[in-house]
Amino acid sequence: MDTRRVLLGLCFFLLLPPSVSPVTDFCPERCDCAHPQQLLCANRGLRAVSKPAPSSDDALIFNLAGNFIANISASDFSRYGRLIRLNLQFNQISDIHPKAFEKLSQLEELFLGHNLLTDVAAGTLQPLRKLAVLYGNNNALKKITPEIFCNLENLVKLRLDGNSIDVLQDSVFRSLTSLHYLHLEHNKVQHVHRDAFSKLSQLRFLNLAHNKQSAVTNVLTFSQLRALTTLLLSENEIQHVGNHVFQNLKRLTKLSLSNNRISRLDSEALKGLSSLRELLIDGNKLEEVPTGLLDPLVRIERLDFSRNRIANVNSSAFSKLKYLKVLKLSNNVLTSLSGGIFALNNVLYDLDLRGNNWTCDCRLEELKRWMITAHSRGKLLAASVQCHHPVTLRGKYLDYVNSSQLQPRGNWSHSCTSGAGPEESRGGGVLVKVEAEKRGALYPLDDEEKTGERNRTEGLGQGSRGGTMRREGEKRKRAGQDIQEDQEGAKPLSFLKEAKTEHRSAESAAKRPKGRRRSKIPAKTNPSTTSNPSHETSMWSSTSSPVQSKEKFDLLRSAQEEALPVITDPCVFNRHFITNVSVDEVTSTTVTVYWTTRAHHRYTSGPRMALHEVHFRILFDRFGNPDRFPRYVYAPGSSRAVTLRELTPGVTYMVCVEGVVGGSVCQVAPRDHCGGLVTLPEEEGRSNATLTSDLQLVTVATLVGNGVLLLVITGVWVGRSLRRRLQKRKSAVHVRHMYSTRRPFRPGMASTSMSTDFTSYQSSRPSRLAPLEEGDLIEFPCDRFLDSCGARRDGSMQRFSD
Repeated sequence: MDTRRVLLGLCFFLLLPPSVSPVTDFCPERCDCAHPQQLLCANRGLRAVSKPAPSSDDALIFNLAGNFIANISASDFSRYGRLIRLNLQFNQISDIHPKAFEKLSQLEELFLGHNLLTDVAAGTLQPLRKLAVLYGNNNALKKITPEIFCNLENLVKLRLDGNSIDVLQDSVFRSLTSLHYLHLEHNKVQHVHRDAFSKLSQLRFLNLAHNKQSAVTNVLTFSQLRALTTLLLSENEIQHVGNHVFQNLKRLTKLSLSNNRISRLDSEALKGLSSLRELLIDGNKLEEVPTGLLDPLVRIERLDFSRNRIANVNSSAFSKLKYLKVLKLSNNVLTSLSGGIFALNNVLYDLDLRGNNWTCDCRLEELKRWMITAHSRGKLLAASVQCHHPVTLRGKYLDYVNSSQLQPRGNWSHSCTSGAGPEESRGGGVLVKVEAEKRGALYPLDDEEKTGERNRTEGLGQGSRGGTMRREGEKRKRAGQDIQEDQEGAKPLSFLKEAKTEHRSAESAAKRPKGRRRSKIPAKTNPSTTSNPSHETSMWSSTSSPVQSKEKFDLLRSAQEEALPVITDPCVFNRHFITNVSVDEVTSTTVTVYWTTRAHHRYTSGPRMALHEVHFRILFDRFGNPDRFPRYVYAPGSSRAVTLRELTPGVTYMVCVEGVVGGSVCQVAPRDHCGGLVTLPEEEGRSNATLTSDLQLVTVATLVGNGVLLLVITGVWVGRSLRRRLQKRKSAVHVRHMYSTRRPFRPGMASTSMSTDFTSYQSSRPSRLAPLEEGDLIEFPCDRFLDSCGARRDGSMQRFSD
């Protein structure tokens, strides 16, 4: 029986028609076809296009990249009429038959890049009416003609970069009316016909970098590219950019002229670029940035003038660039910049001034103040001006150079922006005013001190300035002598007490009525200064006036300052004088850093010239980031807190505080004065009150839920207990009725009594208990009811039931 079934099965199998494997039914030889519409034949070592399979007409994608195909014949793709993508890149194709793509009327993407094509015959691409992407890059094409692109009205992207094209003929792209992206970089283009880009009204991106153009002067070259947003002309040989060459490019947002030989930009070369956001003109030979050149760039955000030969920047060159954010002037030959050159650029945050020959004199003083203000706001993170001249300041950064170190240079009327010379050349009154400002910055003046300062200033304006300056010098000299005596072992405590006593006496004398005198000894007067009541008496007179006592007390305070340690080494200052660095008020984008300092002396004795002025530098950087990008914020010596801004939410930062003494910083990292912080994520950036209220609501809801659950559990337990008690009570009542013996025994009524007892028992049962179950049957001894029981007796017990 089994043998017969096997023979029948074999006969049935032999009678079937021969079948073909589902893979070989549509897949060409030596290809992978996981999907019937995708023929993957890349990197198979093919030297010709694979022969089509019988059922390959439905293929949509054919990938032949990375093989050794040298020629494309007329019949290679005749069986692939439905293809929409054909990839022939990275082969050795040098010749394509003019009718090779005749049957590919549905093709949308054709990749011919990285082959050996030197020419494409006219009409070869004409059947590809639906073609949208054409790659012909990295071949050896030397010439392109309008006939090559005939009937390609739907082409959107064309890549011809990496060839040897030297001329763009008249209307060479006239058929490509829908073209958006055109790549012509890395060719040898020397001449561009003025109508080469005609009809390209939809073009948005044009790359002509790495060619051999020598000038851009023809106004008509780019005049029809009204939709263009990016134009790249870098890495050419351009020397001159003429007027109005970009005037019709109203939508252009990026223009690159980097790494050319441009030495001259005509005054209206950038006219018409009202939408330009980025201008790159680095790596050229520009020598100046004249006024008005950049005025048409009203929307510019990024300017790069680095690696030129710029020696002069007009003070109003950037005045109309209100949206400028990034400006690079590095690696030029600048020596100075006008103080208010960036006063109107409120959004500027990245200014690169490295690699110039800066001369640190009074011409940079206003620029320094502007930079310090910007640093304190967390901006200008890359701005640094390193002094090259004079030799005494060479290598120092302008941020660390004191204003007093910006020494005069030559004729002040030409070198300083004010034109009147330095403060030292304006007379003694200015010096006294500066002294008062410096002292007021350290020790705020009360009303009486302000009156004294005002009187002294007025006296200097009315009397002889030379004599006043001599008297000030004598006072400082005598104060210096007193300080020296104190240091050599005199009695400084008594001197301090005496000065304080005189100061209190002067204050009380100022409060006394004018009719009372403290002493009848006349004060010594100077006839030459009788007009100035603040200088009528000698400073060391036994009966000093309030102003004189105040002057003496000021000298005393100077002595106290000079008794403090003088800081010259930033490492010592960091180690011994900076303490209690902490962070507070952390939000998603800001944090406040606090620190304290021990008392120290920042000025030399004699005239109060800031020799070792102390500033602070706050470093903050992302913690654990392999690419370190430290940012600095600078604070004056009187600051004890700085707010860092523009932080990234949810990022860990390391914050360090260090001192800048005399324009130098310690080379050892201030690890003892660092702290870590984590900025709050944006979703957690709500107020503390909102977070607290949310937590309280969650807590209350949890407590209420627990209370309700406890009440439910307690109710269930009480209900079950009551139910058990009720059931037990009912059971006890039934048994008492059944075993009741209170009724008298009547022999004649035995049957009746028994029936009555059980009837009452049944009637007392709840309705839900009828009929009786097996557990309800109770056995009674028959002798209890009747001695001569007429019923059947089968033992000591007898069962009764309904």
